[in-house]
Amino acid sequence: MASLMELKEIFRSADAVCFDVDSTVIREEGIDELAKFCGVGDAVAEMTRRAMGGTVTFKAALTARLGLIRPSYEQVQKLISDNPPQLTPGIRELVSRLHQRGVQVFLVSGGFQSIVEHVALQLNIPTANVFANRLKFYFNGEYAGFDETQPTAESGGKGKVISHLKEQFHFKKVVMIGDGATDMEACPPGDCFIGFGGNVVRNQVKEKAKWYITHFDELLKELEER
Repeated sequence: MASLMELKEIFRSADAVCFDVDSTVIREEGIDELAKFCGVGDAVAEMTRRAMGGTVTFKAALTARLGLIRPSYEQVQKLISDNPPQLTPGIRELVSRLHQRGVQVFLVSGGFQSIVEHVALQLNIPTANVFANRLKFYFNGEYAGFDETQPTAESGGKGKVISHLKEQFHFKKVVMIGDGATDMEACPPGDCFIGFGGNVVRNQVKEKAKWYITHFDELLKELEER
């Protein structure tokens, strides 16, 4: 197992950094915001709490919650325009600094492509570097399910994305940053996991992560060390 010092060295010399999105890059949980917007916030929040307990698979939890929300294409677009996701303080500066250093930045999320792409645009991250779940709609805009073939629709999906990135781009060192257990489980194949508790603290992650931060400034400082 790598020591904290070794993890910091991996981060400083990484050629790719993957960020979780909900409660990490943005302050809120996209699916809970969508549920509130569609009038089923409390019921979906309760489902989310149960899902976090790890008794159901990610895909089963996602299917159940979306079945309750049933968001239309119009509702998703209106959510983005009326209640755009709020960036976590410091993330814009951190991503900009990584880009300056020639590091590839990816957003790897169990959230929804349309919302995550909106976030990517604000951070100058190409949409090709977004891995998230895709909602499906009928021709009249009504909810038609989600694309179950996306790796992020499954438990362990974030690790699959990192494996794919390593194969495709021959990255030597890939860092995963996130607030949840699914982010921590992505290392390995990721080379370094950084737990983030700036928006919400998940005790399981805080206790098990060798490197745990509560503000992105801590990572900016690490990059200045070199």
